[in-house]
Amino acid sequence: MADNASTMLFNAEEVRRHNMQEILKEVSNALTERGYNSVNQIAGYLISNDPAYISSFKDARSKIQQVERYELIEELVRYYLENKEDSK
Repeated sequence: MADNASTMLFNAEEVRRHNMQEILKEVSNALTERGYNSVNQIAGYLISNDPAYISSFKDARSKIQQVERYELIEELVRYYLENKEDSK
């Protein structure tokens, strides 16, 4: 029998990063499905803070607005730099 009384530990930063990654994937998929270039649309939103860059299809606009823009930018830069160094 499993011990359900044990405490589970979560790293809040990992959970936050995972949530942002999932939101970006879902928004990207919705934009692509709608026929948009998801990279251009997300970049336009991040640069301008204009939610009109993100379609409301599949609640993509409301999903991306759940996260602060600066947090998304930080995560994208972190991901890029971590993966760039891995490829060396």
